[in-house]
Amino acid sequence: MKRRILLVDDEVAVLLTLKAVLEISGFDVDTAASAREGKSKLKTYEYHMVITDMRMENDEAGIEVIGAARAASYHPAVALLTAYPVADEDWETMGADKMLVKPMQTRLLLQQIETLLASHEAKLSIWSTSAPTVAGRIGEVRAAAKTAGRKAPAKRVVRKPAGKKAVRVGVKRAGKKR
Repeated sequence: MKRRILLVDDEVAVLLTLKAVLEISGFDVDTAASAREGKSKLKTYEYHMVITDMRMENDEAGIEVIGAARAASYHPAVALLTAYPVADEDWETMGADKMLVKPMQTRLLLQQIETLLASHEAKLSIWSTSAPTVAGRIGEVRAAAKTAGRKAPAKRVVRKPAGKKAVRVGVKRAGKKR
């Protein structure tokens, strides 16, 4: 099975070049030319990895894509692609697993992607055997989203039935009372 990657970048030349390099290397690559398109594809398809540019239609566009990737139920690896590197704690706080600085040598790019995918798959296998760890990571993502001034991802609320009443399932936004 080919590993699927979503590339999100508003520079068409970068998008097409990276797509060609990754496809030659055996990846199944989907592209998006804006954060809006990228977020839509994250909801429609499943990806093993998302590589997003930081600055597109606005300075926060990359953060929006990262947030959408982190909210996806299939938990893709996330790399931030930028020509303007930021401090490690900044891109980690944004929710990215790795920062890729452009321009980059093809061999180095492929090595970094393979390393990230391998480490991410290892993390996912650990998470699947340890439910408290998964819950803790989800909490970390919500906390990072909240400190960045964005809405936290929705969480499911299940109310147990009282007597013979039906179970009520709803969606609650973190920080809001119902």
